[in-house]
Amino acid sequence: MKDRVSPLLIVVVVAVLALVPLAVEDYGLGLAIGAMGYIALASSWALFSGPTRYISLATVAFFGFGSYTVAVLGDYLPFLLILAIAALIGLFASFVVGFATLRLAGIYFVVFSFGLAEMVRQLLTWYEVNVTGTLGRYIFVDVDGFDIYYMLLAVAVAALAIRWWIDRGRLGLAVRAIGDDEAVARHAGVDVTRVKLALFAMSSVLITLVGAIQAPRWTYVEPSIVFNPTISFLTVIMALLGGASRLWGPVFGAAPLFFLFEWLSGRFPDHYSIILGLLFIGIVFLFPEGVLARIEEFLNRVRAQRTRAAKEVPNERLA
Repeated sequence: MKDRVSPLLIVVVVAVLALVPLAVEDYGLGLAIGAMGYIALASSWALFSGPTRYISLATVAFFGFGSYTVAVLGDYLPFLLILAIAALIGLFASFVVGFATLRLAGIYFVVFSFGLAEMVRQLLTWYEVNVTGTLGRYIFVDVDGFDIYYMLLAVAVAALAIRWWIDRGRLGLAVRAIGDDEAVARHAGVDVTRVKLALFAMSSVLITLVGAIQAPRWTYVEPSIVFNPTISFLTVIMALLGGASRLWGPVFGAAPLFFLFEWLSGRFPDHYSIILGLLFIGIVFLFPEGVLARIEEFLNRVRAQRTRAAKEVPNERLA
């Protein structure tokens, strides 16, 4: 029964979200695209980081790869072909980065992934200034807001579907073993490096596609825009708030936080980064396993109390 509920829930949620662009104006569509973009990012990020418990801050590197692929090829190729090329670039980059970083763990992996994203941004900035002679590129791609929204929705659905499929197979068992104790998983016969690399590659390809799909929204891009580290931090915060280890956690974390961050950035533009850092600390301390985990704990306690109460009633009657 549980195996049937998640696919059915995915279908229902997708059907509801597919109607959103039809019920809003241009400003609402822009907000819907932004929210859906972070839902897709958080779900894709959690595909690897959720079960393995590796906190990756390299999200913006792959996001930027996708955006710059569109910026470079937008005048020469159809958009769908550019998306395919961006996915291949993301796949290649994920293997290169994976082989270099996935042997690290804990804080070392976090620091290295953040440094990697910054290195990519600086290298691309140097290349644009010293080789092309300019900083930034214009994007002229014939894609409207409806197309962008539905493509982002497709990426989010793909991330959820892959996560659901993995959780119910042998790969899911291997990943959970790695998340619990990597050394024990290795001794139990799990090919830790191959499993982590496979998940990291799938996650990175989807993140690259999100960056490529959203690129036409900006019209003009430069490294400071598409390689902004805030994208990585927001993605992590959203996924952790909902619960990166849960299938629906990133969705429930990304949607409300996106609108909260939009409001905060508009009301407190000079203090936005400070508020973002405080929220990150608060989420880590108050909801280490995510909001959904807390809700599950509460519901389990309620069920346990009802079960005890139901058992006490017959005993009282017998007495």
